[in-house]
Amino acid sequence: MNTAPAAIRRSRLAALSWRRHGFGAALLAAAWLWHAGAQAMPADSAPDAPQASTFADGLESPWGMEFMPDGHLLVTERPGRLRMISADGREISSIDGVPRVDHRDHGGLLDVAIDPAFASNRLVYLSYTKAGRGLHADRNGLAVARARLSDDGSRIDELKVLFRQTPGAVNGQNLGGRLALSADGHLFVTIGDRHAPQDRMRAQALAYYQGKTVRIRTDGTVPDDNPFVARQGARPEIWSRGHRNPQGAFVHPRTGQLWVAEHGPQGGDEINIVRKGLNYGWPVVTFGCEYDTCAKIGEGTSKRGMEAPLAFWTTPKIAPSNLILYTGDQFPAWKGNVFVGTLAGKAVWRFELAGEDSAPRVVRREALFSELGERIRNLRQGPDGSLYLLTDGAKARIVRVARADSML
Repeated sequence: MNTAPAAIRRSRLAALSWRRHGFGAALLAAAWLWHAGAQAMPADSAPDAPQASTFADGLESPWGMEFMPDGHLLVTERPGRLRMISADGREISSIDGVPRVDHRDHGGLLDVAIDPAFASNRLVYLSYTKAGRGLHADRNGLAVARARLSDDGSRIDELKVLFRQTPGAVNGQNLGGRLALSADGHLFVTIGDRHAPQDRMRAQALAYYQGKTVRIRTDGTVPDDNPFVARQGARPEIWSRGHRNPQGAFVHPRTGQLWVAEHGPQGGDEINIVRKGLNYGWPVVTFGCEYDTCAKIGEGTSKRGMEAPLAFWTTPKIAPSNLILYTGDQFPAWKGNVFVGTLAGKAVWRFELAGEDSAPRVVRREALFSELGERIRNLRQGPDGSLYLLTDGAKARIVRVARADSML
């Protein structure tokens, strides 16, 4: 898989500076890694080589996807449609009963997730932008709802709104919206800062949901052990703060820790391991700068009391979408790696990790599948260990990455 020259491979390993210390060295590292890692994945005829093929197409502005236990795939489309794709990718149907969404700018129907006990309870979770009313009709906020998928998969019923972001915002960007469920019955939701420069500091303010991750139970109630549940003036659902636009999230199956991938401004994209009650810096510290002018934002790249990212990019911006931990058997060399989809980067980044699960370090990263030339909106591991890449845009598709010998 790694066909980069030996000198570049050595530079990858020597230049791994991921923390907010020694910014000049980290900038050099990021530049080397972008140059070395963004090579197109070579064609390879070996039986165990990964091969990409179209699994399904004809999707409009998709955002979220989730596999069901029987291999069917749920996919959201931002205009407000929930789709079901058959396990072989040949049939795409629509599911009725979806809540009304505010589809403008980056908003609409966003993520979909299934309950850990889906096989017995048929519960699904949706995130979406919900419009305000009356004098606030020009605003919207992120909402999360739970519903039951009918046995025949034709509709969802018993819809219950579990969470709603208030107050709403006029700006329709930097929404966040990713969902991640833990095995112990908690639902994490990522929420962006909503982009407007005058509102950025709300990412630091506990009175607002903007720029936060939140944690609720799957019935919508607030856990007693949330970090700010007893603090006066704080939103009790908040789990962490200081995020800009976290569009990727998963809960690590062994540690229970939340991992997120988030957009910086111009540069400064990050991967963070999110721990209870901690502050991830935005907009006080960042590796990015203002769009167009690249003017400085905040106080620098580090500050006491604010967490450093596990990994970051400077420029060019890659705009991370979702991220997953690969646990499948189809590609044994990838087991335990983290994969991150990218929009501006039009690739999937693979991270090799070492150390303890609760405190890992990155030992190598590389960009794969850039030869597709498509924005990657989401990615998932399939039941057979294949990777499924959801592309972005008005005419989008799902790409299956599998061993060559499994596609015969």
